[in-house]
Amino acid sequence: MNENEIISEILRLADERDALILAHNYQRDEIQELAHITGDSLALSMEAARTDKPVIVFCGVHFMAESAAILAPEKIVLLPRLDAGCPMADMITAEGLREFKKQYPGVPVVTYVNSSAAVKAESDICCTSSNAVNVVASLAEPEVILAPDRNLGRYIADQVDKTCYFWDGYCPTHERFTVEDAKAAQAYHPDALFMAHPECPPEVLALADHICSTSGMYTFAQENPAQQFIVGTEEGILYRLRKENPDKEFILPTTRLVCPNMKLTSLEDVLKALQTMGPRVTVAEEVRIPAKVTLDRMLAVPRD
Repeated sequence: MNENEIISEILRLADERDALILAHNYQRDEIQELAHITGDSLALSMEAARTDKPVIVFCGVHFMAESAAILAPEKIVLLPRLDAGCPMADMITAEGLREFKKQYPGVPVVTYVNSSAAVKAESDICCTSSNAVNVVASLAEPEVILAPDRNLGRYIADQVDKTCYFWDGYCPTHERFTVEDAKAAQAYHPDALFMAHPECPPEVLALADHICSTSGMYTFAQENPAQQFIVGTEEGILYRLRKENPDKEFILPTTRLVCPNMKLTSLEDVLKALQTMGPRVTVAEEVRIPAKVTLDRMLAVPRD
């Protein structure tokens, strides 16, 4: 089959299976084009819980499909590429977090949604890159453990009046983005605004005009009159930025801002998932229930 035939068969099977296709903002262009809904990991998981469709095809990485399964356990959650993992999520385990917590007894754990269900279950509350500061500020305790992303953790710590303890994890894709990359892009495009994801190293964030999540970048680009933007996050975001703002220029400051795991899922993988109804991602109830508590607590935190 050629690409058009594959797409037609995917859409036919999605209709037949009554399936919702979700794609993360970092997926390949053709996957985002195909999906019923695109967005960040938590927004997509919430869509999975909200929809009345019984089948979810999650084009993303493993922890994202787990989050959907946590919030919508009655649904069939398919991850087209079971080997699509997240190196940052793999940098922390439930056992490791339990040991880390022993060093700071009584200190609440705020865990980034970019983590496994088992790690969420060992935490007190979750956060996303867009609500992390509000979540931490909402806690009464003067100390917090922030896991697993040290860069997001330091970004939070700069904005809250709390003592923060960091798990030493990071996103390898954002970590490859250097100060030299940012300065070179700014020198070459002096009129461009530099927007950066908080997973970037602190010294890169210090150069940014605006620090925000992927969803925040879409909003910032649409609302700001600037015509040029340097985009400090994974290159998959460029698809929607350019589609929504055809009159503006979006500049990737380095070719290293590519997540190989996010690029694993192909149209053929989506088709196979719908044909075979697998691979399916599930979360055991003894993990799912405490993990869901951390997500529910996060969702209860007032937004700005």
